[in-house]
Amino acid sequence: MLNENDLHRLDGGDAGTQDTGEAEKQNILDGVLQVPAETAEQFLRAELDLNARLRSLTFGEPVRYTYNPLEYAWDTHRYYVQTYCQPGQSVLFLGMNPGPFGMAQTGVPFGEVKAVRDWLKITGEVGHPPNEHPKRPILGLACKQSEVSGARFWGFFRKQCGEPHTFFRHCFVHNLCPLIFMNATGKNLTPPELPAAERDALLRHCDATLGQVVTLLGVSMVIGVGKVAEQRARRVLSEAGIQVRVEGILHPSPRSAQANKGWEAVAKAKLEELGVLKLFSS
Repeated sequence: MLNENDLHRLDGGDAGTQDTGEAEKQNILDGVLQVPAETAEQFLRAELDLNARLRSLTFGEPVRYTYNPLEYAWDTHRYYVQTYCQPGQSVLFLGMNPGPFGMAQTGVPFGEVKAVRDWLKITGEVGHPPNEHPKRPILGLACKQSEVSGARFWGFFRKQCGEPHTFFRHCFVHNLCPLIFMNATGKNLTPPELPAAERDALLRHCDATLGQVVTLLGVSMVIGVGKVAEQRARRVLSEAGIQVRVEGILHPSPRSAQANKGWEAVAKAKLEELGVLKLFSS
């Protein structure tokens, strides 16, 4: 089974460590491939491969700051995947990319700190991106600011499921893109707001990894959280010839007037219609 040091060495995640030679990398990889990998380890491998490809990208205006929590929050993210990514899950909830007070802080999709720490029981160290905006520091699990989207998302499933294992027996949560972008003032920029050429280069890599993880997990349904994630998943998976049902739910963002009027009721009605809620009582 892959361990953190092997993954780290294979992907050059620490600029301060000595370069691993190609022959040594191959020896590590050969040793890994001789052992049947668990679902979580294969999932992490796909994410680290994506990290390696994303490092080659550059972003111009309006982007001034780019954070990748799969780099500096790898410890907590790995804990999340190894704890909750498991065979037999049938539904993948798909977000677009991290929020500044959610996954950017915790390494967990929709990762509002209290939900991650107190319900999901995630622990681990969170470092820092190479270049931090002074208004958007990474405080990890000590961050005091709540992310509304994440609090709504995980709070809803906590009410429905009681315990995390009830949710994760059937479902997993993932983001299409692991990067968060900010302009000079610290305003969050979503991938659709990037210049077209940079956005397309970014999403080509993310799309390929989405196909990999959907195939790996063997889910029967992908639920985009928000229209952008839903539409992207439908297009990408259809073009890849991956036979999976793609649906969507309203994004719990506080920018959404509809979500602010009662996101839980809207989400519950849709998930009942899709047959997802009954999974939690089976």
